[in-house]
Amino acid sequence: MTSTIIPAHNEATVISYTLQSLIGQLCKDDVIVVVCNGCIDSTAVVARRFEPGATVLEIQIPSKVGALNLGERHAKGFPRIYMDADVSLSDGAIERIRDALDSGRWLAVSPTPVMKLDGSNWAVRSYYDIWLSLPYCKSGMLGAGVYALSEEGRRRFGEFPDVIADDGYVRALFKEHERGNVEGAYSYVRAPSNLHWLLKIKTRSRLGQMELAARFPELMKNEVKDYRGGLLSVLCNPLKWLKVAVYLYVSLMSRILAKQRIKNLSQYQWEKDLSSRQAGKGFHG
Repeated sequence: MTSTIIPAHNEATVISYTLQSLIGQLCKDDVIVVVCNGCIDSTAVVARRFEPGATVLEIQIPSKVGALNLGERHAKGFPRIYMDADVSLSDGAIERIRDALDSGRWLAVSPTPVMKLDGSNWAVRSYYDIWLSLPYCKSGMLGAGVYALSEEGRRRFGEFPDVIADDGYVRALFKEHERGNVEGAYSYVRAPSNLHWLLKIKTRSRLGQMELAARFPELMKNEVKDYRGGLLSVLCNPLKWLKVAVYLYVSLMSRILAKQRIKNLSQYQWEKDLSSRQAGKGFHG
Protein backbone atom coordinates (compact mmCIF):
# COMPACT_ATOMS: atom_id res chain seq x y z
CA MET A 1 0.00 0.00 0.00
CA THR A 2 1.79 3.11 -1.27
CA SER A 3 0.94 6.61 -0.09
CA THR A 4 1.91 9.62 -2.19
CA ILE A 5 1.81 13.02 -0.49
CA ILE A 6 1.71 16.14 -2.66
CA PRO A 7 1.89 19.61 -1.06
CA ALA A 8 0.46 22.17 -3.49
CA HIS A 9 0.54 25.97 -3.27
CA ASN A 10 -1.15 27.76 -6.21
CA GLU A 11 -0.47 24.94 -8.67
CA ALA A 12 -3.73 25.01 -10.65
CA THR A 13 -1.94 25.12 -14.01
CA VAL A 14 0.15 22.00 -13.41
CA ILE A 15 -1.49 19.80 -10.76
CA SER A 16 -3.63 17.93 -13.30
CA TYR A 17 -0.54 16.75 -15.20
CA THR A 18 0.99 15.53 -11.96
CA LEU A 19 -2.11 13.60 -10.93
CA GLN A 20 -2.67 12.18 -14.42
CA SER A 21 0.79 10.63 -14.26
CA LEU A 22 -0.13 8.87 -10.99
CA ILE A 23 -3.75 7.78 -11.17
CA GLY A 24 -3.21 5.05 -13.77
CA GLN A 25 -0.39 3.54 -11.72
CA LEU A 26 -2.31 3.00 -8.51
CA CYS A 27 -2.79 -0.46 -7.08
CA LYS A 28 -5.65 -1.40 -4.78
CA ASP A 29 -5.49 0.54 -1.50
CA ASP A 30 -2.80 2.96 -2.76
CA VAL A 31 -3.39 6.51 -1.56
CA ILE A 32 -2.73 9.95 -3.02
CA VAL A 33 -3.05 12.90 -0.63
CA VAL A 34 -2.97 16.39 -2.12
CA VAL A 35 -2.63 19.11 0.53
CA CYS A 36 -3.49 22.54 -0.86
CA ASN A 37 -1.82 25.09 1.39
CA GLY A 38 -2.59 28.79 1.31
CA CYS A 39 -3.93 28.61 -2.23
CA ILE A 40 -5.66 31.61 -3.76
CA ASP A 41 -6.24 29.91 -7.11
CA SER A 42 -8.25 26.84 -8.20
CA THR A 43 -5.69 24.17 -7.21
CA ALA A 44 -8.16 22.37 -4.94
CA VAL A 45 -10.94 22.50 -7.56
CA VAL A 46 -8.68 20.98 -10.22
CA ALA A 47 -7.31 18.33 -7.86
CA ARG A 48 -10.81 17.26 -6.78
CA ARG A 49 -11.57 16.24 -10.35
CA PHE A 50 -9.39 13.22 -9.56
CA GLU A 51 -11.40 12.08 -6.54
CA PRO A 52 -11.81 9.39 -5.27
CA GLY A 53 -8.38 8.44 -6.66
CA ALA A 54 -6.92 11.39 -4.77
CA THR A 55 -7.86 12.80 -1.37
CA VAL A 56 -7.73 16.60 -1.36
CA LEU A 57 -7.17 18.54 1.85
CA GLU A 58 -6.90 22.30 2.39
CA ILE A 59 -5.15 24.48 4.95
CA GLN A 60 -5.15 28.27 5.01
CA ILE A 61 -1.46 28.81 5.78
CA PRO A 62 1.01 28.60 2.87
CA SER A 63 3.46 26.06 4.30
CA LYS A 64 5.00 23.12 2.47
CA VAL A 65 6.15 21.56 5.74
CA GLY A 66 2.71 22.03 7.27
CA ALA A 67 1.19 20.36 4.21
CA LEU A 68 3.61 17.43 4.44
CA ASN A 69 2.83 16.85 8.11
CA LEU A 70 -0.93 17.01 7.51
CA GLY A 71 -0.57 14.65 4.56
CA GLU A 72 1.29 12.19 6.78
CA ARG A 73 -1.69 12.00 9.13
CA HIS A 74 -3.90 10.89 6.23
CA ALA A 75 -1.39 8.51 4.63
CA LYS A 76 -1.71 4.75 4.93
CA GLY A 77 0.98 2.13 4.60
CA PHE A 78 4.38 2.20 2.94
CA PRO A 79 6.38 3.14 1.05
CA ARG A 80 5.75 6.87 1.29
CA ILE A 81 6.34 9.02 -1.76
CA TYR A 82 6.74 12.78 -1.32
CA MET A 83 6.21 14.67 -4.54
CA ASP A 84 6.13 18.30 -5.65
CA ALA A 85 2.96 19.38 -7.42
CA ASP A 86 4.77 20.43 -10.59
CA VAL A 87 6.47 17.09 -11.27
CA SER A 88 5.19 14.00 -13.08
CA LEU A 89 6.26 10.35 -12.91
CA SER A 90 6.97 7.95 -15.76
CA ASP A 91 4.66 4.97 -16.33
CA GLY A 92 5.41 2.18 -13.88
CA ALA A 93 7.51 4.40 -11.62
CA ILE A 94 5.42 3.76 -8.51
CA GLU A 95 5.76 0.00 -8.87
CA ARG A 96 9.51 0.30 -9.42
CA ILE A 97 9.87 2.56 -6.37
CA ARG A 98 7.85 0.13 -4.28
CA ASP A 99 9.93 -2.84 -5.45
CA ALA A 100 13.19 -1.00 -4.77
CA LEU A 101 12.23 -0.18 -1.19
CA ASP A 102 10.59 -3.54 -0.50
CA SER A 103 13.83 -5.26 -1.53
CA GLY A 104 15.54 -3.84 1.56
CA ARG A 105 18.53 -2.63 -0.44
CA TRP A 106 17.73 1.02 0.28
CA LEU A 107 15.81 2.98 2.88
CA ALA A 108 15.36 6.06 0.69
CA VAL A 109 15.15 6.39 -3.08
CA SER A 110 14.25 8.75 -5.85
CA PRO A 111 13.50 8.32 -9.54
CA THR A 112 16.03 9.63 -12.04
CA PRO A 113 15.23 13.28 -12.86
CA VAL A 114 14.62 14.23 -16.47
CA MET A 115 14.71 17.96 -17.07
CA LYS A 116 12.14 19.15 -19.60
CA LEU A 117 14.05 21.89 -21.39
CA ASP A 118 11.89 22.58 -24.45
CA GLY A 119 10.85 25.97 -23.03
CA SER A 120 14.31 26.93 -21.74
CA ASN A 121 16.91 29.18 -23.32
CA TRP A 122 20.52 28.21 -24.05
CA ALA A 123 21.87 29.40 -20.70
CA VAL A 124 19.42 27.27 -18.70
CA ARG A 125 20.10 24.25 -20.91
CA SER A 126 23.83 24.76 -20.39
CA TYR A 127 23.47 24.92 -16.61
CA TYR A 128 21.57 21.64 -16.42
CA ASP A 129 23.91 19.92 -18.85
CA ILE A 130 26.73 20.48 -16.36
CA TRP A 131 24.67 20.01 -13.19
CA LEU A 132 23.29 16.63 -14.23
CA SER A 133 26.79 15.40 -15.11
CA LEU A 134 28.17 15.97 -11.58
CA PRO A 135 28.72 12.99 -9.25
CA TYR A 136 26.32 14.50 -6.69
CA CYS A 137 23.45 14.13 -9.14
CA LYS A 138 24.19 10.45 -9.56
CA SER A 139 24.74 9.52 -5.91
CA GLY A 140 21.18 8.63 -4.99
CA MET A 141 18.06 10.41 -3.81
CA LEU A 142 18.69 13.62 -5.69
CA GLY A 143 16.37 16.39 -4.61
CA ALA A 144 14.53 16.96 -7.89
CA GLY A 145 10.91 16.96 -6.84
CA VAL A 146 10.34 13.36 -5.73
CA TYR A 147 11.71 11.09 -3.01
CA ALA A 148 10.40 7.99 -1.27
CA LEU A 149 10.99 6.24 2.06
CA SER A 150 10.48 2.73 3.32
CA GLU A 151 8.80 2.18 6.68
CA GLU A 152 12.20 1.72 8.31
CA GLY A 153 13.51 4.83 6.61
CA ARG A 154 10.54 6.89 7.76
CA ARG A 155 11.38 6.02 11.36
CA ARG A 156 14.53 8.16 11.08
CA PHE A 157 12.57 11.27 12.05
CA GLY A 158 9.27 12.41 13.54
CA GLU A 159 7.43 15.32 11.96
CA PHE A 160 9.04 17.29 9.16
CA PRO A 161 10.95 20.18 10.73
CA ASP A 162 10.20 23.73 9.66
CA VAL A 163 12.94 24.07 7.05
CA ILE A 164 13.15 25.35 3.49
CA ALA A 165 14.72 22.19 2.08
CA ASP A 166 12.66 19.23 3.29
CA ASP A 167 14.29 17.04 0.63
CA GLY A 168 17.79 18.10 1.70
CA TYR A 169 16.95 17.36 5.32
CA VAL A 170 15.61 13.89 4.53
CA ARG A 171 18.50 13.08 2.19
CA ALA A 172 21.00 13.97 4.92
CA LEU A 173 19.38 11.45 7.28
CA PHE A 174 20.83 8.62 5.20
CA LYS A 175 24.35 7.63 4.33
CA GLU A 176 25.19 7.18 0.68
CA HIS A 177 24.83 3.39 0.75
CA GLU A 178 21.33 3.70 2.26
CA ARG A 179 19.86 5.75 -0.57
CA GLY A 180 19.67 5.20 -4.31
CA ASN A 181 18.13 6.03 -7.66
CA VAL A 182 15.48 3.64 -8.95
CA GLU A 183 16.45 2.17 -12.30
CA GLY A 184 13.78 2.66 -14.94
CA ALA A 185 11.78 5.21 -12.89
CA TYR A 186 11.85 8.84 -14.01
CA SER A 187 10.53 12.14 -12.70
CA TYR A 188 9.87 14.82 -15.27
CA VAL A 189 10.77 18.30 -14.06
CA ARG A 190 10.09 21.36 -16.20
CA ALA A 191 13.08 23.69 -16.13
CA PRO A 192 12.88 27.50 -15.87
CA SER A 193 12.71 29.46 -19.10
CA ASN A 194 15.63 31.81 -18.38
CA LEU A 195 18.41 32.71 -15.92
CA HIS A 196 16.20 35.05 -13.90
CA TRP A 197 13.94 32.20 -12.79
CA LEU A 198 16.78 29.71 -12.55
CA LEU A 199 18.58 32.01 -10.11
CA LYS A 200 15.44 32.24 -7.97
CA ILE A 201 15.12 28.50 -7.44
CA LYS A 202 18.87 27.94 -7.08
CA THR A 203 19.08 30.72 -4.50
CA ARG A 204 16.26 29.04 -2.58
CA SER A 205 18.11 25.72 -2.80
CA ARG A 206 21.35 27.31 -1.58
CA LEU A 207 19.53 29.08 1.23
CA GLY A 208 17.98 25.77 2.26
CA GLN A 209 21.42 24.15 2.40
CA MET A 210 22.78 26.98 4.54
CA GLU A 211 19.86 26.69 6.94
CA LEU A 212 20.40 22.93 7.29
CA ALA A 213 24.14 23.39 7.86
CA ALA A 214 23.43 25.89 10.62
CA ARG A 215 20.66 23.92 12.34
CA PHE A 216 21.85 20.33 11.77
CA PRO A 217 25.67 20.43 11.43
CA GLU A 218 26.17 16.82 12.56
CA LEU A 219 23.50 15.53 10.21
CA MET A 220 24.99 17.32 7.22
CA LYS A 221 28.20 15.32 7.58
CA ASN A 222 26.39 12.57 5.68
CA GLU A 223 26.52 14.78 2.60
CA VAL A 224 29.63 14.30 0.48
CA LYS A 225 29.71 16.58 -2.55
CA ASP A 226 32.71 16.47 -4.85
CA TYR A 227 31.83 19.44 -7.02
CA ARG A 228 35.49 20.26 -7.75
CA GLY A 229 36.31 16.76 -8.97
CA GLY A 230 33.21 16.66 -11.13
CA LEU A 231 33.93 20.04 -12.71
CA LEU A 232 37.54 19.12 -13.41
CA SER A 233 36.39 16.08 -15.39
CA VAL A 234 34.00 18.27 -17.40
CA LEU A 235 36.73 20.85 -18.07
CA CYS A 236 38.66 18.19 -19.97
CA ASN A 237 36.19 18.81 -22.79
CA PRO A 238 36.79 22.30 -24.29
CA LEU A 239 33.39 22.17 -26.00
CA LYS A 240 31.77 22.51 -22.57
CA TRP A 241 33.78 25.45 -21.26
CA LEU A 242 31.05 28.01 -22.04
CA LYS A 243 28.50 25.81 -20.29
CA VAL A 244 30.78 25.50 -17.27
CA ALA A 245 31.02 29.31 -17.19
CA VAL A 246 27.21 29.52 -17.00
CA TYR A 247 27.14 26.89 -14.25
CA LEU A 248 29.77 28.73 -12.21
CA TYR A 249 27.99 32.06 -12.66
CA VAL A 250 24.68 30.65 -11.38
CA SER A 251 26.44 28.88 -8.49
CA LEU A 252 28.31 32.03 -7.45
CA MET A 253 25.34 34.39 -7.74
CA SER A 254 22.98 32.03 -5.89
CA ARG A 255 25.53 31.74 -3.08
CA ILE A 256 25.88 35.53 -2.82
CA LEU A 257 22.11 36.07 -2.80
CA ALA A 258 21.55 33.29 -0.27
CA LYS A 259 24.14 34.77 2.10
CA GLN A 260 22.29 38.07 1.96
CA ARG A 261 18.92 36.48 2.70
CA ILE A 262 19.98 34.14 5.47
CA LYS A 263 20.53 37.18 7.68
CA ASN A 264 16.74 37.67 7.67
CA LEU A 265 15.66 34.05 7.33
CA SER A 266 12.53 34.54 9.44
CA GLN A 267 11.21 36.93 6.79
CA TYR A 268 11.94 34.63 3.87
CA GLN A 269 9.05 33.98 1.49
CA TRP A 270 9.11 30.82 -0.63
CA GLU A 271 10.24 31.50 -4.20
CA LYS A 272 9.42 29.23 -7.08
CA ASP A 273 9.80 29.27 -10.83
CA LEU A 274 6.65 30.78 -12.31
CA SER A 275 7.91 30.58 -15.88
CA SER A 276 7.35 26.80 -15.96
CA ARG A 277 3.83 27.06 -14.52
CA GLN A 278 2.13 28.76 -17.43
CA ALA A 279 -1.14 27.26 -18.54
CA GLY A 280 -0.72 24.59 -21.17
CA LYS A 281 2.84 23.65 -20.21
CA GLY A 282 2.40 20.04 -19.25
CA PHE A 283 4.72 17.08 -18.86
CA HIS A 284 5.21 14.42 -21.41
CA GLY A 285 7.70 11.58 -21.03
